Amino acid sequence: MKTIEKTLEEYKQAVNKVQAPPGLEERLRNALERVPAKKRNTSKAWAWAVSTAAAIILMLGVYEYPAFAYYGSKLFNGAGLNSLSFAEVMEQGFGQQVNKSTTLPDGTVLTIHGVIADDNVFRLYYNIDLPEGIEFTDDRIGRYHFDSVKGFLTDSAPLRGGGNPGKSKSQFAGYAEFEPVSPFSRTLTVTFSEWLDNGKKASYPITFDFEANKAMKSIVKEELSESVDVDQGTIHYDYITASPTSTIVKGHYELREYPRFSGKTRLYVNGLEVRLNEEKGQHPADFQLNFDPFPTRSIQSIELVLENFEGYHKINDPIPLGAPSDRSIKIGDEKFWIRSVTKTGAGYEIVIARNQFTFLDKGSLSVQAGGKIIPVSSVSAERQWDLNNGNILWEQTYSFNTRDKPEFLLTDGYQYIKTYKKKISIPVDRQ
Repeated sequence: MKTIEKTLEEYKQAVNKVQAPPGLEERLRNALERVPAKKRNTSKAWAWAVSTAAAIILMLGVYEYPAFAYYGSKLFNGAGLNSLSFAEVMEQGFGQQVNKSTTLPDGTVLTIHGVIADDNVFRLYYNIDLPEGIEFTDDRIGRYHFDSVKGFLTDSAPLRGGGNPGKSKSQFAGYAEFEPVSPFSRTLTVTFSEWLDNGKKASYPITFDFEANKAMKSIVKEELSESVDVDQGTIHYDYITASPTSTIVKGHYELREYPRFSGKTRLYVNGLEVRLNEEKGQHPADFQLNFDPFPTRSIQSIELVLENFEGYHKINDPIPLGAPSDRSIKIGDEKFWIRSVTKTGAGYEIVIARNQFTFLDKGSLSVQAGGKIIPVSSVSAERQWDLNNGNILWEQTYSFNTRDKPEFLLTDGYQYIKTYKKKISIPVDRQ
């Protein structure tokens, strides 16, 4: 794998050689529109479009375009941009000033102060100022939201946002985050919407110039090609994308079956843990981990640690059922409680308690009774068992159609959250 600094140096050298003639945007648009329409994966189509645009630029010759200041910028120029004040963002050398306002019919003023963008997210900083004498309430802020950001090769949906009271009770200072925008956009239009008292929605589009070389800073997308073996198969870490706004790790699973839970992956920079904010995936076999930005400008080490993940423990010996009680039986790393073995009109019911994310293999679950192997006939929904000491376990009732009292519980094994603590070191150039 290339080191981060080597990759950035290649970008920088490419930037110094690249220019293009006026009218590029129109040429790109026309070229892309001539491509026959067909059904295809949206994410792949987007990647193809941007790659095609970049290739056309390189073929057109020498051209100075703001987007390439983005691709050639240095990595990790800041320790993150979590402030709600765009002035503080500008002090760190990031972002593009916008300073555009629109006034709603009731006198409310929306002001977009600035934006910052990278491969992970497009972030917009704004204020909402109500007419004098009107104060913000939870209901009031719930009236407002952003719909989308559009521009050349850009149609970005909203992701998340936040904010706090501003300088007065009539002001709200916030930020809104969207899917990434194209660095080839010259202008962007963000749609701000308001739910009116009559239940209808009013929309207010705001268009502003977009200067990618100012808004877009410090980004790298590095291929990892690293993997960790787990009980059910392999976890692959494919990419890490680090920027001033966030750090994203993408990967995929190659497992015998999709996991019930995804476990925990930690990210460390210079030995400091970076907070995980969100985990998601577009497909059960894919995952995306969204972390905070890197906490420092000077990068000495980057490590991913698979703290835990779904594991499988094979059970070779029968579990005795002769003396049910609330005492635990330890099997491998986990404990189980055989709470009761009760005769019913249809056979026997066995109540078993365990930790929340521990599951007996129901496909092989059976009992030995009267010299016979009797498979489980039904399993109840899980329910809580409060130990009244701060711990809560989960129990289920397993039913077996047999007249003979069960002597042993039989199963191939159980699934559980297993501690792995497997480390992946990402090379960085320390020069």
